[in-house]
Amino acid sequence: MQQFHATTICLVKRSPDDICIGGDGQVTMGEHAIMKNNAKKVRKIYKDQVITGFAGSVSDAFSLTEKFEKKLDEHGGNLKRAAVALAQTWRSDQGARNLEAMMLVADRDSILLISGTGEVIEPDADYVAIGSGGNFAYAAAHALYDHTDMSAEEIVREALKIASDICVYTNSHISIEKL
Repeated sequence: MQQFHATTICLVKRSPDDICIGGDGQVTMGEHAIMKNNAKKVRKIYKDQVITGFAGSVSDAFSLTEKFEKKLDEHGGNLKRAAVALAQTWRSDQGARNLEAMMLVADRDSILLISGTGEVIEPDADYVAIGSGGNFAYAAAHALYDHTDMSAEEIVREALKIASDICVYTNSHISIEKL
């Protein structure tokens, strides 16, 4: 069975009032075919107080996002508690234990990376990127964050553009969400 893969998601927080996530629109089937150019892989959830974006297998990413939204509701929007609860559920659910997806989530206080293996990681920096072009976007965001006064949105857009110029699984159809 062919799996749908590939994307790049980048998240930057300049301040509690300047947080942005963006993702490219490419969905690739296998290693040789682009199936969609303008997929939206970032969105606002939980009363527009949380932004999220996913990378990896599309069906697994949807499952991960849905499970996370339920945990946010259960924990009154507390991002860290919801992420930890999701991780605990994950480790006890045989079927969900190896989802091939990752997601970035952020609210005004925290940025978290949640993996399909049940890991929850709070990055050291106020920028992070995942997906096939994640390393390229991360490097670009790092340089732009440290050496410019660009806003979070400007950094995300430029980092994703740079990744799309380098990574064959990332395109320049960029979707953005801001808090």
